[in-house]
Amino acid sequence: MNFFRGVMGGQAAGPQPSGAETIQKLCDRVASSTLLEDRRDAVRALKSLSKKYRMEVGTQAMDHLINILQTDRSDSEILGYALDTLYNIICNDEEEEQDENAQKLSDDLGAQFTETFIQDPEHITLLLTLLEEFDFHVRWPGVKLLTALLKNQGVQLQGIILVSPMGVSRLMDLLADSREVIRNDGLLLLQQLTKGNAAIQKIVAFENAFERLLDIITEEGSSDGGIVVEDCLLLLLNLLKNNSSNQNFFKEGSYIQRMKPWFEVGDDNSGWSAQKVTNLHLMLQLVRVMVSPVNSPGATASCQKSMYQCGLLQQLCTILMATGVPADILTETINTVSEVIRGSQINQDYFASVNAPSNPPRPAIVVLLMSMVNERQPFVLRCAVLYCFQCFLYKNQKGQGEIVATLLPSTIDANSISAGQLLCGGLFSADSLSNWCAAVALAHALQDNLNQKEQLLRVQLATSLGKPPVSLLQQCTNILSQGSKVQTRVGLLMLLCTWISNCPIAVTHFLHNQENVPFLTAQISENLGEDERLVQGLCALLLGICIYYNDNSLENYTKEKLKQLIEKRIGKENFVEKLGFITKHELYSRAAQKPQPIFPSPEQMLFDHEFTKLVKELEGVITKAVHKSSEEEKKEEEVKKTLEQHDNIVTQYKELIREQDAQIQELKEQVASMTSQNEQLQTTITQQLSQIQQHKDQYNILKLKLGKENQSQSNSQGDTSQVNGLQTEELSQLREEVEELRKQHTLLQTQLGDKDALINTLRSAPVQSAEAPAGGPDHTELLQELEALRGQVQSQSDEITQLKTERQDLLRRAEAGSSDTVSSSDGSLDSTKMAELESRLSQSSVLTERLKEEAKSLSQRRAELEQQLASATSTVAILQAEKTKLQGEVQESKKEQDDLLMLLADQDHKIHSLKQRLKDLGETVEDEDDLDARDQTDDDEEEDDEDED
Repeated sequence: MNFFRGVMGGQAAGPQPSGAETIQKLCDRVASSTLLEDRRDAVRALKSLSKKYRMEVGTQAMDHLINILQTDRSDSEILGYALDTLYNIICNDEEEEQDENAQKLSDDLGAQFTETFIQDPEHITLLLTLLEEFDFHVRWPGVKLLTALLKNQGVQLQGIILVSPMGVSRLMDLLADSREVIRNDGLLLLQQLTKGNAAIQKIVAFENAFERLLDIITEEGSSDGGIVVEDCLLLLLNLLKNNSSNQNFFKEGSYIQRMKPWFEVGDDNSGWSAQKVTNLHLMLQLVRVMVSPVNSPGATASCQKSMYQCGLLQQLCTILMATGVPADILTETINTVSEVIRGSQINQDYFASVNAPSNPPRPAIVVLLMSMVNERQPFVLRCAVLYCFQCFLYKNQKGQGEIVATLLPSTIDANSISAGQLLCGGLFSADSLSNWCAAVALAHALQDNLNQKEQLLRVQLATSLGKPPVSLLQQCTNILSQGSKVQTRVGLLMLLCTWISNCPIAVTHFLHNQENVPFLTAQISENLGEDERLVQGLCALLLGICIYYNDNSLENYTKEKLKQLIEKRIGKENFVEKLGFITKHELYSRAAQKPQPIFPSPEQMLFDHEFTKLVKELEGVITKAVHKSSEEEKKEEEVKKTLEQHDNIVTQYKELIREQDAQIQELKEQVASMTSQNEQLQTTITQQLSQIQQHKDQYNILKLKLGKENQSQSNSQGDTSQVNGLQTEELSQLREEVEELRKQHTLLQTQLGDKDALINTLRSAPVQSAEAPAGGPDHTELLQELEALRGQVQSQSDEITQLKTERQDLLRRAEAGSSDTVSSSDGSLDSTKMAELESRLSQSSVLTERLKEEAKSLSQRRAELEQQLASATSTVAILQAEKTKLQGEVQESKKEQDDLLMLLADQDHKIHSLKQRLKDLGETVEDEDDLDARDQTDDDEEEDDEDED
């Protein structure tokens, strides 16, 4: 006790030991002490020194602390001290008062100790095992330590945890912990674990992470929640960003529908807290991750469809048009809506129908464009509106036509502001940023749409009173020639290049103005400064487009004459060099990366993403077109004509093949339908044949019955005519049967005579029963055989008598049937019997069918009842299993509580006995709380709380 009193700040005689010496003694104490209490006190002392003497504790005590984690698993208190000590030496606390060098040294020290700790992967496995302990003083320090390790050496830790059995699953259990401190630190741990590792992200996602995180967000109040909601959203972003598998799992799990309540904003949007702004910003980013343009087109389209169907897009548009929303949330909402509608026709149509809550109502597109061309609006907001307009027009020819239609003379409404008017106003305003944004927006209305390019040539502008109107194309070139700002000229040149590309009519209109070509050649040929090089490159691109898409309709500006002009005034090499200035510009590559216009400042807003695609497509073909001679062009035109003819022929054959394929397909369908019909008819025929056979059998049976009844009425002379409905063949068969019976009768008479002779012989034989006993059995057998023969003869005689009687009846009927009156009456009687039998047969058939149907319905009912019984049985089995599991858990909990009570009782008894011994020895008994009150106030409070619990 004196030793620890000296270590923990008590007064001791002699020189005070240094920190390193004290730590060395404590380490020796941890290694050599046999009593758990001594080791626990030593580790607690190391914990108190670990922040002040981080280097010494880390270098001397790390192995001892790891050994404590391995050997003293039964004592949660010493485990907690050891984990806290390891955390203090590994964690890099960012303190404000530290300077840069001190912070860098601290980071290096943490990385060094982390490297030492993870040299043996078993240490991480041990740490993961300790996280299964439910004790707060073990689990919480373990979570913090693992988080610090991941911060310092994330990649190595991820590899170890990935190959550890059930490693990720153990960490996912932290989200289910009822103690919020552990659950919240578990979120931070999973954030570090999932950074940049797609394999771990997939495992975490399939461990039901989405369900748990969304439940936590809902419990914490969604966007109105605190820092926990922010941590959950950051973890969701880690799991979904650039991970197509998790995105698909998120969509298929119907989790997109659960995002809609996040964006329900009330009417009063004043006084948003900073945390709510942060949460909503992350929620919007989560939506954008699901519909990002960098995702695969199929996955993006599927998510866009789900967002429209569940009402998420409608909710976002409500925020877009709401009042009082903070500027950064409004900007991010515009960007989110942009990507939700990008390339989706249904979503784009819905967005076009959204109106702002103004009087009178205005379309949301018009309200947004008003913000874009307003120079007083924030720069990022104007960029977001431009991006929204671009996404609305992306692959949306219907929307492009609606925008261009607002510029045409026949559709202009003087009483309302239209999108076309706002674009023209921005195009010719004094603000260069408005000029650029309006030019790019108008270029997107013409992107890949030849019809709208031709329609836009009809637009006429009134410049001033008393002067004739000027076309929009001419006005753009006029402003270009006036030498305005670089940003304005770049925007106009991009608009003109997009407008006349792949549109020979627009090229002709542009060349029709005699001043345009001289202006372009003058701009390209001059040697201007660095800022003007981009303008020169764009002028070269515009002139090259005039050559490549020229249909030679203007005699003065044919392809050949324009190339001669370039060769004389500029030079081909110089022209190609100026054309290459575009792709060499530093802002070109930045704009080519993403569709969203993101610029650090308005001055750097020069290139549009779609325009970079156009430059990449045209640069090579324009260079080839400039270098080609007239002969090569003629040959190329001939080749083109030949190819066109060939293509026409191929097209004709393709159409013919398509028609034949359609005919073949139609014939195949007809064959298939006829085959099915044939099978049905064959089945019907088979059924009918079986019915006919049944009817034939029934008819033959009835006919035989009638024949027996009418056989007695046939005449004895064997008349060949029909007698009582029986045919001649049937009469002949009856005669043959009678002859056969006569033969049998004669044979039986012969046998009867033989038997009578045998009987007489046996009667005349003397009886010698007394003298010859051996002959007794033979005599008995003979008598039995005699009796049997007599019975047989008697039966045969009866049968012969019956046959004779039937023969006499038949003969009488045949004689009586000679008269016509009797025949006709018998015929009518037979027909009446036949009709009666047929009616009875039909009734039997109907009854049989009815019984079959009832049997079928009963069979179906029985199958349904069996299915319901099976499902009920399975449900009962599941509930029984859950009940058994819960009972087992209750028993385990009771057992653990009993063990804890026993341990506490033993410990109290032990402490009491030790105190009593100290009192007996004359020592003053003091609590440990008084000994380390200066350095261990927090630890004492935790111990007291634990004792009270």
